[in-house]
Amino acid sequence: MAANSQGIQTLLEAEKEAAKVVQKARQYRVQKLKDARSEAAKEIEAYRAQKEEEFKKFEKDHTSQTSSSQSSIDSSTTTQLSDLDKAVEKNKGDVIKKIVDRVLQSEPKLHQNLKKLEA
Repeated sequence: MAANSQGIQTLLEAEKEAAKVVQKARQYRVQKLKDARSEAAKEIEAYRAQKEEEFKKFEKDHTSQTSSSQSSIDSSTTTQLSDLDKAVEKNKGDVIKKIVDRVLQSEPKLHQNLKKLEA
């Protein structure tokens, strides 16, 4: 019986040792996953910072072009609007006269589809 008890005791100790090994392996795996996540987060943040810097540089380079283009467009628009205002002032009288003449020039006549009814 003692040998049997000794064998059972050895098996229980081996099982406990195996459980400890499995627990250490799980802890090691969990720690590796945490380390990998933190490393990935650092790489993502570095990449994000790099791209943000590139975008700011691009934006800075193109903002000056945009503002100069905008100012030239604004001056062109102002010039065109003043030319249109001058043309309106120059031709206002003639246009009003033509409109009034056209309204007053009325020749009443029957519509072409209307037929004369004979009684």
